[in-house]
Amino acid sequence: MKGFNPKFKDFPDYIISITKEIWEDRGIATLHEYYGEDIVVRTPSTIAIGNQGVIGATMATLAEFPDRTLLGEDVIWSGNEEEGMLSSHRIYSTATHLGDGIFGKATGKQLKYRIIADCYAINNAITDEWLIRDQGAIVRQMGWDPKAFAVDQIEREGGPEKSNMPFTPAIDQPGPYKSKGNDNAWGQKYADILLRLMNADMATIPREYDRACHVAYPGGIEGISFAAIDNFWIGLRASFPNAKFTIEHQIGRNDPMMPPRAAIRFSLQGKHDGWGTFGQPTGKDVYIMGAAHVEFGPWGIRREYVLFDETAIWKQIALQTG
Repeated sequence: MKGFNPKFKDFPDYIISITKEIWEDRGIATLHEYYGEDIVVRTPSTIAIGNQGVIGATMATLAEFPDRTLLGEDVIWSGNEEEGMLSSHRIYSTATHLGDGIFGKATGKQLKYRIIADCYAINNAITDEWLIRDQGAIVRQMGWDPKAFAVDQIEREGGPEKSNMPFTPAIDQPGPYKSKGNDNAWGQKYADILLRLMNADMATIPREYDRACHVAYPGGIEGISFAAIDNFWIGLRASFPNAKFTIEHQIGRNDPMMPPRAAIRFSLQGKHDGWGTFGQPTGKDVYIMGAAHVEFGPWGIRREYVLFDETAIWKQIALQTG
């Protein structure tokens, strides 16, 4: 790859290899090489600018979860060597909560959860990132309810006036990545499916999903077949029935030895004004940063993975309701 260390055989190998090198092999100092000095990192809970902050956050996470593994399930990517490439990296992570940190006093709990990280890389360095962890799954395995965790987090940060504000477009900062992905037909197909679901066409599910489809949703929820898919998408949309749904980034890919795949980063922005997954309506403004991967088969979508951070959603609501 032009501009990249020749030890990496291709872009997915670069993404998977540096992730292991940084976290599991303790090559934290390699972040000076693999991350741009002024990188913009957006997560549902915050926005951070600069590699030094990334290094500090990495060390803090490893102090809290010293045995953390990051298993790369897939890298769905777009772009080219000249203009840079965007990877949507789906990770299955395991960890034991052995140190005190942002999740409170060490509990010794063993955790399993997914992450989707969208990273823009050029010339051997990542300079723009959108990172979504399944925080709902993490806190549930520690014995917390996501809403209660969000309220406790506000208190630990010094109350509503001092608390860190979750990410919204109002605090976003421009990064170097300007593309919206690619025009591959599989990415367009999944985008069309999501748009239909967000427009309450739930009959899309039996038409477009394999009846034996495996799904993984926020909170560590895993399921199979139409009922699990229907429950998730109806529950989300019912909580935010008037929120604006936007496809922020879209990739489709056809690769050897892999099924056709798609990666979508999306947002929902509007009021919590309906009964659904997020309980009694509060009328408060919410921004949801979401990411999804799918694999297609001969009978439709055969696997779907969707992530957003439930704790960041509840934190937004709690900061407005007191």
